[in-house]
Amino acid sequence: MSLKTRRHRCAKWGVAQLRTLCGGGLPGHQSSALLSTNKHGCAQVSSESRESIVGTYAVKRKELIPEASPPSDHDLRDLYRFVEESQNLVVVTGAGISTESGIPDYRSPNGAYSSGFKPITHQEFLRTAATRRRYWARSYAGWRQFMAAEPGPTHRALAQLESKGRVMRIITQNVDRLHHRAGSTNAIELHGTTHRVFCLGCGELTDRHKFQQRVCDLNPDWAAAVEALEKGEPGSDASFGMKQRPDGDIEIDSRFFQEDFLVPACEQCGGVLKPDVVFFGDNVPKARAEEAMELVMSSDAVLAVGSSLTVMSVFRLIRAAIERGSPVGIVNIGPTRADELASLKIEARSGEVLSRLLTMGSLAI
Repeated sequence: MSLKTRRHRCAKWGVAQLRTLCGGGLPGHQSSALLSTNKHGCAQVSSESRESIVGTYAVKRKELIPEASPPSDHDLRDLYRFVEESQNLVVVTGAGISTESGIPDYRSPNGAYSSGFKPITHQEFLRTAATRRRYWARSYAGWRQFMAAEPGPTHRALAQLESKGRVMRIITQNVDRLHHRAGSTNAIELHGTTHRVFCLGCGELTDRHKFQQRVCDLNPDWAAAVEALEKGEPGSDASFGMKQRPDGDIEIDSRFFQEDFLVPACEQCGGVLKPDVVFFGDNVPKARAEEAMELVMSSDAVLAVGSSLTVMSVFRLIRAAIERGSPVGIVNIGPTRADELASLKIEARSGEVLSRLLTMGSLAI
């Protein structure tokens, strides 16, 4: 099917079908007010309704953060001493810190696994073109919500501690790049980032914004559907059965997936493209894993924040610090793999803990 034909079909499918599926839209709005037509002839969310949509999703973000009691004064004093006594503190962060930014984690009570979600594996991605089509259709949608997320209180507090020389460096399991946006200058992205696309054939790296535009040009009808994603409750027909996931992926109800979705190939060699992310079942690149280990071995303390430390790529760093004799502190809601090894454990929301830490003694901003 030619691009011209696809765009013509989009003009018919986009406005009519989106209005049918989306029903009445947000309370107090009519579908016709929410939808307009973009340059491809695709239905899209009108600019005048975008503020209402964003406000609705701000409420939903609160549901992603697990319930927890506030940190005690004793906990805060212990953490203050832990940070104050370190000269080369390394911080390891996980998905739990980004729940405060509206991005779900995996293992908390409200996390992705609680709904039965299983993330794609490296082997599944490589296996068939159909699997890659479905992945990229989901990820195209998920990227929009990733880009809408803002750094949370944990990201900002760690950036401030880094700027004051109290944190030597950050190693993050997260792929959302919120540490960088908060002002951290040199965080190691252990599992990569959704902000780049990698060619499995020649190794060419492409900026994700450019890739997103290529997907949009090839699939204007799907781009129009994604424009309307924010209109409904996550998982409802009005949002096309889509639910945000921690790695930028989106779960799609099979009723709304199009088998003729087109995936761009590498512009250099025509090879298969994947996000520059370490999928489950894959290995952290050797050079990056060695850099993280060298950083931990040169530190005198490690603080893990918002991570269950379940995956081996990060647990091995904690274990190496313990074997070296460096103290390990943990701030996380729920159990972690290293609880019995840690010299300090605080079960509270990391944003609250670190924000209050920045009001204490020599750490006060």
